[in-house]
Amino acid sequence: MQAKKQSRHFSQLAQVALLAGATALSLAGSAALAQSWPVKPISLIVPFPAGGTTDVLARAVGQELSKALGQPVVVESRPGAGATLGADFVAKAKPDGYTLLMGAVHHTIATSVYRKLPYDFQKDFAPVTTVALVPNVLVINPNVPAKNVSELLALAKVEPGKLTYGSNGNGTGQHLIGAQFEGMGGVQMLHVPYKGSGPLTTDLLGGQITMSFDTITPVLPHIKAGKLRALAVTTSKRSPTLPEVPTLDEAGLKGFNLGTWFGILAPAATPKELVVRLNTELVKIINAPDFRKKMADIGAEPVGNTPEQMARQIKDDTERFAKLVKDAKVSIE
Repeated sequence: MQAKKQSRHFSQLAQVALLAGATALSLAGSAALAQSWPVKPISLIVPFPAGGTTDVLARAVGQELSKALGQPVVVESRPGAGATLGADFVAKAKPDGYTLLMGAVHHTIATSVYRKLPYDFQKDFAPVTTVALVPNVLVINPNVPAKNVSELLALAKVEPGKLTYGSNGNGTGQHLIGAQFEGMGGVQMLHVPYKGSGPLTTDLLGGQITMSFDTITPVLPHIKAGKLRALAVTTSKRSPTLPEVPTLDEAGLKGFNLGTWFGILAPAATPKELVVRLNTELVKIINAPDFRKKMADIGAEPVGNTPEQMARQIKDDTERFAKLVKDAKVSIE
């Protein structure tokens, strides 16, 4: 009997030893994977056309990340359906660290706006880090006879539905900001969706649409050149890039506070070691003085948080925007 107990005890010890050995080999393998990766170019998917803030940030990050990793980072545009086509592509990509998404706040809004999405933004992605926050700004074509928000609202009330506002697509941040502006301002306007900031800004400059609530980056040169008139920023505090432009809260729409963040995500099953390696390299890039100056020049505020902090940000925004989407009655099949 004693011999059997000793045999069982030694068997259990052997199993523990084997398990410990396997775990050690697994950890060693994971560490080796993180150190050897990447061995080929990385694709950074932008879910909007070239020329917008997402594209500008992706190229700035991609250039520096390529230097840090020793492999090309190829920025690839896959626009459409309010940024959801590009997101779906990355969600279904091989989780090997070679396909990443330059995501944005738009994706947390789309979760509530679209009745059916082919992916779950919280479950099908591994957050890496938030790159930057960029305030949105209400800009109008200079031919519009309004010098401030009050005058713009007065114009909108005279002819309901005549004034138009463009967005980067149905269900994007600009769309929701416009809907919120209508609701809080007590006006009716016509929403005109585009595939991205490039074509949107072209039509705004040409007078085909009245206004937009785009991020500062694509419209900043035109504001400085006097080709567009900035009436207000949509965040709770003024932008350091446009310090003379009031907030919508200051302009009379009390409590208005909506902005746009942009960040890097990978497919959900990407090994944690690769996510940690990516986060480490990206945070170094984001905190570098040259990169921070580059961000300031385009109206962006650098962030560089942990994957866990970005995940909480996504969760909180998804819940916050669900209520705003419901109140604004924005829905897309």
